[in-house]
Amino acid sequence: MATEDKNRATAAAILPLVGGAANVASVAHCMTRLRLGLHDRSLVDDEALKALPAVMGVVEDDTYQIVLGPGTVARVTPEFEQLVEEERETAPAPASGPGGPAAASSDDLAAQGAAIKAQQKTKNATPFKLFLRKIANIFVPLIPALIGCGIIAGLNGLLVNLEWLPAVTPALAAMASGFMALIAVFVGYNTAKEFGGTPILGGAVAAIIVFPGVANIDAFGQTLSPGQGGVLGALGAAVLAVYVEKWCRRWVPEALDVLVTPTLTVLISGLVTIFGLMYVAGEISSAIGTFADWLLSNGGAGAGFVLGGLFLPLVMLGLHQALIPIHTTLIEQQGYTVLLPILAMAGAGQVGAAMAVYFRLPRNESIRRTIKSALPAGLLGVGEPLIYGVSLPLGRPFITACVGGAFGGGFVGLFNQLGDTVGSTAIGPSGWALFPLLDGNHGLGSTIAIYGGGLLVGYVAGFLATYFFGFGKDLLAEFNVSQEPAPSTVAATGGPTPTPTTAPNRPTGPDGTDPGTDPAKAPAGV
Repeated sequence: MATEDKNRATAAAILPLVGGAANVASVAHCMTRLRLGLHDRSLVDDEALKALPAVMGVVEDDTYQIVLGPGTVARVTPEFEQLVEEERETAPAPASGPGGPAAASSDDLAAQGAAIKAQQKTKNATPFKLFLRKIANIFVPLIPALIGCGIIAGLNGLLVNLEWLPAVTPALAAMASGFMALIAVFVGYNTAKEFGGTPILGGAVAAIIVFPGVANIDAFGQTLSPGQGGVLGALGAAVLAVYVEKWCRRWVPEALDVLVTPTLTVLISGLVTIFGLMYVAGEISSAIGTFADWLLSNGGAGAGFVLGGLFLPLVMLGLHQALIPIHTTLIEQQGYTVLLPILAMAGAGQVGAAMAVYFRLPRNESIRRTIKSALPAGLLGVGEPLIYGVSLPLGRPFITACVGGAFGGGFVGLFNQLGDTVGSTAIGPSGWALFPLLDGNHGLGSTIAIYGGGLLVGYVAGFLATYFFGFGKDLLAEFNVSQEPAPSTVAATGGPTPTPTTAPNRPTGPDGTDPGTDPAKAPAGV
C-alpha cells in the first residue's frame, strides 16, 4: 500500500471511532499525537481505537489525544482533516449515543492505568497547570522548525570541521540560523493566538525585539541590543499586546476600531517592550543561562541524578511544560540546551524497566507482546505507551524506571561537571532520535559517546532496579500467569477458548494484542 493510501486508511479508520465529523470540533497535532476537540466524549469508542494497528494509545487532557508516533502523525492529520471536511459536506450529523459497541471489560492492569490517567486529568485542571498548557501550546508548533534547523546546524558544523564543501557551508549556516534569528516573532504570533488576541499583532510587537534598530535606543542606562530578552521578552510583549487589544475593543467605537485598536496595541505594548520588557527579560534570560551552567559545572552529577529521576513524575503532573521556554532560551543563547540530554535519560530508565518486566513475567504473553510492540517507540523517545500501559499501573516498576533515569542523568551530569558539555540543538526528540541533534564543547564524537553512555547506564540501572526490586510476591502472583488458551483446549474445541487462570480473561484486538494492556495502545521531548 502506498504511503499516502496507508495514512488515509488510518485517518478513515479513526474518524468513525471518534463519533464522525460532526463530533470533531478541532483538529491539531504535536510531535506524536493527533489532538481532537470533541463535542461529545461519549461517542468515542476507546477500545476500538486502541486496537487499531497504527494507534499507540490514547490520552485524555484538554483535548482527546491519539498517539500515532513521530512522523506518522504529521502525515495522518491532513488526511484526517480532509475526511472531516468531506463527511461534513456529504453526510448528516450522527445521532447522539454510543459511537460503537460497549467497551469490553478490561483487566486489572488496564483499569489501574485508566484510573491513574483520569485522576491525573482532574489534577491537571488547576489554573497553574492550565497556564503551563498554554505555554506549551505556544512552543510545541515551533518544534519541527527547531529540529530541522538543529540538524542542519549539526551537519554544517561537521562539514566546517572536516573542511568539506566550503562553498556550501555558508548557505547551510543561513538555513540553520534564519529561524532562530526570528523565533521571537513566531513566539509572539503564537502567544497572541493562544491568549485570544490577534496573532499578527502579537508577532508585530515581538518583532521589535529582533529589529536591528533597537541598538540605537538606551533603556535603564544601557544600550539595547537586537534580540535582547529573546523568547521570554516576546512572550511577555505578546501577552501585553493581547490585554491592550482587548481593552481597546471594549472602549474604542466600532467605526474607528479598525484604525485605532491596532495602532494603540502596537504603540502601547511596543513602548513598554522597548523601555521595560526587553531589559527585564534579558536579565532573566541571562540568569537562566548562568544558573544552568553553574548548576552543571558545580553539581553536575547530583543535579543530573535529581533531574533524570524526577522527569517522569513531572511529565505525569504536566509540570514539564514549564521547561519548554527554558530549553528554548538556552538554545537561543548558547546554541543548545544542556538540560534535555539529562532529562532524556528518564526514557532510558523506562525502557530498562520495561525489559525487566518482560523477563519477570514470562507467563504473561499479553504483557510481553505489548512490551515488544512498544519498545521500538520507547527507544526513540516515545515513552507514553510503556508508562501508561505497563510501569505506572504496576506501581513499583514506575519508581524503578525513575531510578534508572536518575543514574543515566547522573552519568551525563558528571561529564558536564568535568567540563564535557552535552547539549541538544532542538527540543522534542529524545532517546536514539536525539543523536542527530547533539552538540557540545569538545567535539561531536565525545558528545555522542557521553550521551550514548548515559543511555546505556539508564537501560542497565532501570533493568536491574526493576528486576530485583520492582515486584513483590503479590504482584508476581497476580500478573505472572498465562493469558493464552491451553493447546489441549484448542484441539478439543477447534478454536481458542479461555482457560481458567487466577487473573481475568483479556480480550484481544485484531492484531492479536490486548487493547486493554498493550502499552503501544495506551499512552511523551520524553
